[in-house]
Amino acid sequence: MLKHLNRITFDPKIMTGKTCIRGMRIPVSLILNLVANGKLNQEILEEYPDLELEDIKQCLLYAAWLAEERVIPN
Repeated sequence: MLKHLNRITFDPKIMTGKTCIRGMRIPVSLILNLVANGKLNQEILEEYPDLELEDIKQCLLYAAWLAEERVIPN
């Protein structure tokens, strides 16, 4: 799954290692919070002109991947 999320990046030198979008100083959590609070994709893209629609989609896919139920054997 993660190999398809090529826009989601981790770099300890950027935003103290938070997951960001394409190495920019835009954390995935920021975009997820905007979506969760009702911002439309177009509004997000207007506020953050360096973003593309695919960036928002990959943020949502990343969140879905993190939320997948996993069973950890004892």
